[in-house]
Amino acid sequence: MSTATFQGGSAAGLPPGTLPPGVNAAVPMRDIMPPVRARGGVFGFIRRNPTIAIGGFLVFLMVFIAVFAPFLTSKDPTALAPALRTREPSAQFWFGSDMLGRDIYSRVLYGARVSLTVGFAVAICASAIGLFIGLVSGFIRVADSIIMRIMDGMMSIPSILLAIALMALTRGSVGNVVLAITIAEIPRVSRLVRGVVLSLREQPYVDAAVASGTRTPMIIIRHILPNTLAPLTVQATYICASAMITEAILSFIGAGTPPIIPSWGNIMAEGRALWQVKPYIVFFPALFLSITVLAVNLLGDGLRDALDPRMAKRL
Repeated sequence: MSTATFQGGSAAGLPPGTLPPGVNAAVPMRDIMPPVRARGGVFGFIRRNPTIAIGGFLVFLMVFIAVFAPFLTSKDPTALAPALRTREPSAQFWFGSDMLGRDIYSRVLYGARVSLTVGFAVAICASAIGLFIGLVSGFIRVADSIIMRIMDGMMSIPSILLAIALMALTRGSVGNVVLAITIAEIPRVSRLVRGVVLSLREQPYVDAAVASGTRTPMIIIRHILPNTLAPLTVQATYICASAMITEAILSFIGAGTPPIIPSWGNIMAEGRALWQVKPYIVFFPALFLSITVLAVNLLGDGLRDALDPRMAKRL
């Protein structure tokens, strides 16, 4: 029987909406799947990506503290007051004072500027340079053998030792610290990008672009580069956290920023001699450093889950 007969009955001369004799209408099937509800807005994003939300909030909080440090404290972080040295945390000194009478609260707030500046600068510079090296070595076979041997030689040296060696050749400053850590982190980024490019250049759309006569730079820009940004973004967050730890280590051993610049590594280095009797001098900068590194790592883990389809928790 035709479809029109079942829909309205008009083809058999029956009134619309009726079925011919001997034909029974099927009972509508019950929905076994719950209705799909779109989760939009800020709360929907937080519920889908709690790690990104927590990490991003903590990073934003630290950036806020670093930017508005002059408005969050009225004391000069470099002002000396020998008569008020090694004071316990109180209403006058929220985090106490160090051996020279400087306010630790002010120094910790201003120290966030140094750590975040070093972390973000190293992440951006190392990612940009490593991206270029990885694209070239991964797509151009002739350059791969030469560039990767250089990267392997650099990776054979621990990054902290390489940074110390580079800082020994220059004087201590924030710019030199950024340069030293960036050089130590470039091999890690370049090898990551190279591995992604090696898997992408065998894809059919790349072969089609080569067969159609597309130039190599255009293939890299149009087809290879966009697919490397997701893993590179995740790697950049880990480099940012590692750079902040490395900067604190360099400053702690006296090979980083000058002692006159308030940084978390310098504060901990100055308080290590009084650790057993005045632990708060080391505790507060170490706490802020730990929270910042944890926040950046949480943000990186959340971005990995959001950008990698294999790690997706919900379809």
